[in-house]
Amino acid sequence: MRRALFLARRGWGRVHPNPMVGAVVLAQGEIAGEGFHAEYGGEHAERAALAAAGERARGATLVATLEPCGHTGKQPPCVEAILAAGIRRVVAAAADPNPEAGGGAGRLRTAGVDVELGLLEREARLQNAAFFHRHRTPSRPWVALKLATSLDCRIADRAGRSKWISGPAARGFVQALRAGFDAIAVGGRTALLDDPALTVRGPITPRVPPRRVLFEGGTPLPETLTVVRTARDVATLVVTPHAAAAGTAARLGPRGVEVIEAGTPGQALAALRRAGIASLLVEGGGRLAGSLLREGLVDRFYWIQSPLWLGEAGVPAVSGWELAGFDEAERWSAVERRGLGEDTLLVLDREPCSPAS
Repeated sequence: MRRALFLARRGWGRVHPNPMVGAVVLAQGEIAGEGFHAEYGGEHAERAALAAAGERARGATLVATLEPCGHTGKQPPCVEAILAAGIRRVVAAAADPNPEAGGGAGRLRTAGVDVELGLLEREARLQNAAFFHRHRTPSRPWVALKLATSLDCRIADRAGRSKWISGPAARGFVQALRAGFDAIAVGGRTALLDDPALTVRGPITPRVPPRRVLFEGGTPLPETLTVVRTARDVATLVVTPHAAAAGTAARLGPRGVEVIEAGTPGQALAALRRAGIASLLVEGGGRLAGSLLREGLVDRFYWIQSPLWLGEAGVPAVSGWELAGFDEAERWSAVERRGLGEDTLLVLDREPCSPAS
């Protein structure tokens, strides 16, 4: 199963809104074939693994990171391919939450195939957290917050300069991370100070370029920003308070920017979901991070910590989020910890990833 999870990861940025899926065929304790879902609309992992195994699949075990589909979509049902190949046993990490695609396990059992669900389920659900969230909480996107900070949790120096807190390896990781999201967002102050392009520049070419989202604050966003000037090349949205919406639309609309009115962070996320954004990567700044955390709207936190100090005059990573003490403290669940060159990556989820969450 760990091999199947490794294979599934190769679909990052290429298969969404489908889940990443990997599959392995085991014959007499050896890998006879393996595959992964490589492209949205393309061959599913199970069919790729069965094709690689050929005749060795007969009487063998199929291991997959997700319950095989039992419906016809852009591809025929994997259940049919499994039965035709003569697979004796299927082990899947997690049941498919999609009511249209699910039910494959039941069909296989009815046909006499031994089916086991739940092996490394937590790992499989973590890998496709946005996919499971979409079926559990369809009213807003799955939100990941990414912050690169100093050791004392500052995202910029006293002058607002943040280039570069993190090193080349960490910046490369962020480019790859961006490829798997529907949209990338920053707050208005970050947009004004850094003028980011918010595009994917790296080894992974996403199937669809992530949209760019700017949360406009008290200062109007100018037409000279990179994301505004390139809005006709890469879809760009600006979320703005009701009072400023008319002016923002008049100023940026002719440039190809879509303007969304929202009074609260929750309303903003609901509007983004209605616009087709199911996963959102928020890259700062501190005020936007604080507002989303305060409302309980962040699902995953990617924290890149660099070995430097900026002092108390630096810009804090999170602002506007106050907790009274330990009684209100939030303890998050660690997902991953690893080095990125001289920096350290810590990935945390708000809730443990389980079938009930």
